[in-house]
Amino acid sequence: MVLVVALDDSEPGWNALEYALETHPTDDIIAVHVLDLSSSEYGEFAHLGRKAMRERRRERATALFDEAHERAAERDCEVETELLVGHPAASIVEYADDHAVDRLVVGSHGRAGVSRVLLGSVAERIVRRAPVPVTIVR
Repeated sequence: MVLVVALDDSEPGWNALEYALETHPTDDIIAVHVLDLSSSEYGEFAHLGRKAMRERRRERATALFDEAHERAAERDCEVETELLVGHPAASIVEYADDHAVDRLVVGSHGRAGVSRVLLGSVAERIVRRAPVPVTIVR
């Protein structure tokens, strides 16, 4: 079985990875992280510019992937990583469409509070559009 875990630097995102490692230790696990260049932290784009912002986010993704590899190694598992660029839900669904994926595993939310309500839920969009079963982890 091939599982794709949507990984961001949130507690539910890490819980999704831990769930996949714990419940599917012998399956192929691919952790994907999406660089969403359409959104920026307050003043990030204006202060850094597009190229520097992209590089900073790639560095953060590399750190996420390093941590994912460490967590997998602690459980004597392996995890592949894949960096995607685009809108998170659409990119993850497209990846599942284009690859032999059996299941998606996503955290229940990556944002908290009002911003989550105003921006909508990436997990919800994935569930509605995914071509394969989706497990949502809190």
